[in-house]
Order: sequence, then C-alpha cells, then structure tokens
Amino acid sequence: MKTHVSMVCKKANFHLYNIGKIRSYIDLDTTKMLINAFVMSSLDYCNSLLYSLPKTLVCQLQKIQNKAARIVSLTRAADHITPYLKQLHWLPVNQRIMFKINTITFNCLNDPLAPSYLSDLIKQYVPSRSLRSSHKNQLVCPVQKSKFGERAFVYAAPKEWNKLPLEVQNSPNLAVFKRRLKTLFFTQTFEQ
Repeated sequence: MKTHVSMVCKKANFHLYNIGKIRSYIDLDTTKMLINAFVMSSLDYCNSLLYSLPKTLVCQLQKIQNKAARIVSLTRAADHITPYLKQLHWLPVNQRIMFKINTITFNCLNDPLAPSYLSDLIKQYVPSRSLRSSHKNQLVCPVQKSKFGERAFVYAAPKEWNKLPLEVQNSPNLAVFKRRLKTLFFTQTFEQ
C-alpha cells in the first residue's frame, strides 16, 4: 500500500503544481473543476482499499487534499485549513474512505445488480430469539485475528455499517443515503 499511496501523491502533486501555476489566470469554479478532475478523483480511486491503513499513509493523502484546498481558496501554508475544507464541503480522507465503504455496502444490501462477489460477503444479523436489537438493520461482523484481516471488506463493511444511525441505514435510495451519510460525516468532523 505504501507504493500505491506514494504513486497517488506523486501524481496529485504533479497536477497540483500545474494547477497552482495557472491559478491566478482561472476563476474559482474552473479551479474546483480541475482539482476535482485531476486530484480528488485520484484520492477517491479505490480508496476503500485504504481502510485501516497506518495514520502515516493516510496523513500523506490528507496533505494532498489540504494542498488542493489551499490552491482553490488561495490561502497561505500558515493558515489553518479546516475552515476551508468545511467551506468547500470536502470530507477528510478518512471519512471519504468510510463513505465509499458504506456506499458499497448500501448497494450490496439494496441493489439487485450489485456484484454477487461482494453481496455474498455481507450477512444480515438475525437473532435466534426476540431481542430489542431485532429491529435494527445490523450486519454480522466476523471475528478477525489479525490487523491485516480487519482491512478486508467482509470485516470493514459490517463494522462501519453497524456504526451508522438507523435513519441513514434505512434510506429509500442511493441518492438519499449518500446525502444523509455525507451530512452525518460532515457534522461529526466539522461541527464538534
């Protein structure tokens, strides 16, 4: 994973350098469009595989996102970046990873066209007797014996899904689910 993260950072830094060179000649909307097309798409590509990575690797990706926010908002390196991330409505890298995992899980549970190789990994929790938790939309979280095993989708998906409030889990469609999930993560991150 170190190789993957370093390649993503290298590619993103190349694009950020070029966008930074022309930033004074382009408007805000064009800058956002370029950053989203070249940088944020690289950060989001296969980011569910980055679940439970060491913090040092996630920090490298977060630095790229912070640098992108600085270019968009024309702020100095000494300025605190959190207000600008909030203003741009960008979730931090860790939340983006959890957002992707939960979105894939929602699709596996609700979309009949979801890939069967992922849908088969997720099992609904059905208690053997009547419990207060019976009405909750929980998934079975298998026991893992290693840190590496905790990064697998079969473990990560139920673990993150079970943390979500029932209102988010029971969304009627994917668009509503994404909106509620982003609002939840945004509130947890920036409204504390």
